[in-house]
Amino acid sequence: MFGALELGLIYGAMALGVYLTFKVLNFPDLTVDGSFTTGGATAASLIIAGVNPFLATAAAIGAGLIAGYITGLLHTKGGIDGLLAGILTMIGLWSINLRIMGKANLPLLREDTVFTPLRENMLMGSWASIAILLVVALILKFAIDWFLTTDLGLAIQATGNNKEMIRSLGVNTDNSTMLTLALSNGFVALCGALVAQYQGFSDISMGIGLILVGLASVILGQAVFGSRNIFMASLGALLGSVVYRLIIFLALRAGLDTNDMKLTTALLVVIALLLPRWGFLKRIPSLRGRGNRAPASVPAGTTDMKDPAEVADIPAGATGARTGKEN
Repeated sequence: MFGALELGLIYGAMALGVYLTFKVLNFPDLTVDGSFTTGGATAASLIIAGVNPFLATAAAIGAGLIAGYITGLLHTKGGIDGLLAGILTMIGLWSINLRIMGKANLPLLREDTVFTPLRENMLMGSWASIAILLVVALILKFAIDWFLTTDLGLAIQATGNNKEMIRSLGVNTDNSTMLTLALSNGFVALCGALVAQYQGFSDISMGIGLILVGLASVILGQAVFGSRNIFMASLGALLGSVVYRLIIFLALRAGLDTNDMKLTTALLVVIALLLPRWGFLKRIPSLRGRGNRAPASVPAGTTDMKDPAEVADIPAGATGARTGKEN
């Protein structure tokens, strides 16, 4: 159970990155499968070379930023479809990751990592390590929340909602798209670096199918906790990662074969997508709020207009009757 919670919080960084592209920018980025391994490969190679593990982790983030920027460059400047741009970058990263590692697997069993102080003090697998990882995950979450409320962050949100509209206002959507993809894959590479150090090795295949895990975390979290504002949406992505790991943990404890994990993940995504449409999760107001919608508001400066919610409550025939009376 402790291991599942630790992994869930570590993978929360990846879920936040997927949230940026999938939900905020509305971009189907498949670079994740490659940039996750790039993060792990970069960190592992530098740690084996004697570099401080925190500097190696920072270098992994830089590698992820570059990978995401390349995808953005192919899409915006090259005119390549976003889905295909991500696939091309992901395929190219496979060879680059092999070049970085020199072989398909790099063990870190006798190397110092960012988790070494916790292991030496016998804190791994305890509430102390979970608290530390939770603090780190919340710092990342609040950093995204703050960034999305800046002028640049608002431009990125507008790019995801209506690119043509925000472009007509003079915003360079190409730059905002490339920046978001770079930041997203920076978070994913950070997760890859931490996972490699947590499990004690980096493997060339560690990122295969990870985009599905990221989508499962984001969709599952937002289906349960809602997404009525930035705070709840990013919190849902983070907690969705923890919920996903707990479900996998319970499935394995129940005797599920590890070969069926991909199928289980796919079914989780399908269930998380279908349940809100069937109205099941809308019956949990304490978690999702009122139908996961922002409250209706009256435009500023309008004084003789009823609140839209009140208008909606007026019976259909009442409006015409009232109009005829006034005439």
